[in-house]
Amino acid sequence: MRTTWKRALLALAAGSLVLGTAACSDDPATEGAVDLGGKKVAAMADLKAGQQFKAGEAVEFGILYSDHPNYAIKDDWLFWKELAARTNVTLKPTVVPMSDYEQKRSLVVGAGDAPAIIAKTYPGQEQAYVASGAILPVSDYLDLMPNFKDKIEKWKLQPELNTLKQEDGKFYVLPGVHENLWPDYTLAFRTDELQRLNLQAPKTWDEVHTVLKAIKAAHPDAYPLSDRFEGKSILNYAAGSFGTSGGWGYSNAQWSASDDKFVFTGSSPEQKQLIEFFRGLVDEGLMDPESFTQKDEPAIQKLANGKSFAISSNAQNLVNDYRPALKNIPGATIAKVTVPGGPKGDVISGTRLENGLMISAKALESDRFVAMMQFIDWLWYSDEGQEFAKWGVQGTTYEKDGSGKRALKQDVAFGGLNVGAPQHLQKNFGFQGGVFAYGGKTELLQSMFTPEEITFQEAMKAKEVNPLPPPFPFTADEREQATLWETPLKDAATQGTLQFILGDRDISEWDAYVKELEAKGMTQYVELVNSAHQRFKQKNG
Repeated sequence: MRTTWKRALLALAAGSLVLGTAACSDDPATEGAVDLGGKKVAAMADLKAGQQFKAGEAVEFGILYSDHPNYAIKDDWLFWKELAARTNVTLKPTVVPMSDYEQKRSLVVGAGDAPAIIAKTYPGQEQAYVASGAILPVSDYLDLMPNFKDKIEKWKLQPELNTLKQEDGKFYVLPGVHENLWPDYTLAFRTDELQRLNLQAPKTWDEVHTVLKAIKAAHPDAYPLSDRFEGKSILNYAAGSFGTSGGWGYSNAQWSASDDKFVFTGSSPEQKQLIEFFRGLVDEGLMDPESFTQKDEPAIQKLANGKSFAISSNAQNLVNDYRPALKNIPGATIAKVTVPGGPKGDVISGTRLENGLMISAKALESDRFVAMMQFIDWLWYSDEGQEFAKWGVQGTTYEKDGSGKRALKQDVAFGGLNVGAPQHLQKNFGFQGGVFAYGGKTELLQSMFTPEEITFQEAMKAKEVNPLPPPFPFTADEREQATLWETPLKDAATQGTLQFILGDRDISEWDAYVKELEAKGMTQYVELVNSAHQRFKQKNG
């Protein structure tokens, strides 16, 4: 069966979200208040966790699809053919380039034109659509999703789910869920250089400073650390051990457990300490100031040319980017270090929730709604569906031995596996794609890891995980007001961070910077956040 594409690049007119009030129920975790009569065509009766879903008749569901440039969507992928054979479901993608996905998603949801399944939505991104009524409160329909419910219970994920709840006590995004926290990004060092200088891999940010100083002494004309990702990665994974957030993970609201309230992140003492640390690295010539502005390729080239010796990395960066680039330097080796500890201890921040799905409110009008929710539950949340989306078809893309260990077929490549093989798991077959393959058991997650990465993950388990901040969902009116403050405040904090770190602004001007934030509504915003938090706490405990 071939998939018929709705291959539109979505030349859509901009539309604004219509504000309204979401319906409430006394029991948001069940479907009890929802009449599903007439919506069970092709559905399975009494579906249980672990059971193969197959629709009672051939059905088609629309999906908003984020198209990755490295493995562009194809209509002859084995993924589609096998999915239809197993589930009797054909997906009809509305294809959007990954670079435009968030903008186009906002347009189609706001205009009420979104397909039933709205993929690739990270927790928090759904908030903009709640008040309009354009997306479903998915927590009302969890009884249709036995695999999702089973994992929430077995893995004790309820605290994470609580962070998704909106002001009405419901949540509106079905997140990807991991069995365990999975940290990936950290610093990678030229390990041959560490050995040559008799240096140990740093375990704290103070040790990072010491190691970079030693490398600088040996290479006065080099910047020991020239980073990629415009500094957004390193500030993200460093911030947790400083007690704040930064980079990719920056949030305007920072929870202060000692004060039992939120404070503004960009003006907190913890944020100032984080900034001062990186300002010191730049000031001493230990970190390339271009780390916060350069694109990835120049950073990788500096590493390849021996002009730097450390860079932010995930597991795939090591295999795909750095090691091939370092082949020009005889004996050069590189490896990740565990995320360094900081002033708050050997701690990291993170969540076991991944990007997930929103469901269009219009989907509830379909007589195949129940079948669709069952299908979603199987593909994204069952052990079998997750293995299928990741590894493909046993005997065609991979083999499994008697112990359950999987191995790609020799003619299929992915990541650092079977490099140079004629076929590629993503490009040629459509598996291990970012729209479908995420979340699941740690065993499944690590089944494609190298032994080196598994060792790294085991070492990371020794770290303490910072508690999740409590929720502060806004009402529709509060969300409208908060939106007017959030972006200007975030932009000002981000710009201020960059100016302080690069020395364009002296840290002695911190108080003046805070006053500028106050002029942009910082105090009122924090008051709004704390008011919403207290109200939610009183209603939900």
